[in-house]
Amino acid sequence: MNSASNSARAFAPASVANVAVGFDLMGFSAGVTGDIAIVEKIKDRKIVVGPTTGLDLNLPTDPILNTSTAGLVRLIKDLDLPFGFRVSLEKGVPMGSGLGGSAASAVASIVAANALLPKPLTKNEMLSYSLIGEHVASGGYHADNVAPSLYGGLTLSTMRPKTQQETQDTLPTADVTRLPIPEDLWCVLLHPHISLKTKEARGILKPTLSLQTHISATGHLATVLSSLYTGDTSLLRNHLKDIVIEPQRSHLIPGFSEIQKSALTHNETLGCSISGAGPSIFALTIGQHAALEIKNKMVAASSKHGPSTSWVFQLKNEGARVLK
Repeated sequence: MNSASNSARAFAPASVANVAVGFDLMGFSAGVTGDIAIVEKIKDRKIVVGPTTGLDLNLPTDPILNTSTAGLVRLIKDLDLPFGFRVSLEKGVPMGSGLGGSAASAVASIVAANALLPKPLTKNEMLSYSLIGEHVASGGYHADNVAPSLYGGLTLSTMRPKTQQETQDTLPTADVTRLPIPEDLWCVLLHPHISLKTKEARGILKPTLSLQTHISATGHLATVLSSLYTGDTSLLRNHLKDIVIEPQRSHLIPGFSEIQKSALTHNETLGCSISGAGPSIFALTIGQHAALEIKNKMVAASSKHGPSTSWVFQLKNEGARVLK
């Protein structure tokens, strides 16, 4: 696909954010589902929100309020493009699922539009415009869903503070580190069929921590990062724990404690916590066989509280891509 084309399709995977220890910092891609954006050039210098198929058909038609198009509004202005875009979505990630649905929409549209530009953007630039779309959904700038959806794999993303010379209108940007993925690391992902809005889930969080909680949480994050680089996954069993956010949000997810306990009773489970803002829940383990057994336990526990969808997949470095 190149700038001579008039349309492009791009896929952006779902993602699991926070990963227990890295609130607003860590995430990994989940290519078992995702969003597809179809972006077409139009003569007018504006954004037209096209039809949405799949899940969540009632998305905003105002380009500024739509996660898939807000970044493109800014893109046309910044690059002074002589054309605009019509954006249609094939939603595979339900909004309010804790699976990075808003991030997948934002990333897919930017990646597709990038294939139509005279001079393609860098990945860091695509990240910045995707963050604008994510901001619409969450009310803040954090790349824990956007980065793994765009780059793929397991990422650590820290928002870069603005310098004194920069203004509020300066594009948001993040420093993204692709973290090593332990060999044969598998994820069990369970999505209860309820919806939690990210803004609401963030709204219940306390703004302060005790010193001891901060020390313990920092220790868990540092040890998990160390285990990824050393390959010593045994450390994950003791430190892949969310002692800050999970205790405040778990009551929003029916049966969470029972589902989590069902996963942790399996000897091979490395950790289990909330995916993003919830209600989805993830568990990590080594090997497909253990993952399938853990999934069965989690599904059985979840079934008492309502229907759900579940997946088992190996963590890989697969991010957003243009579709032929």
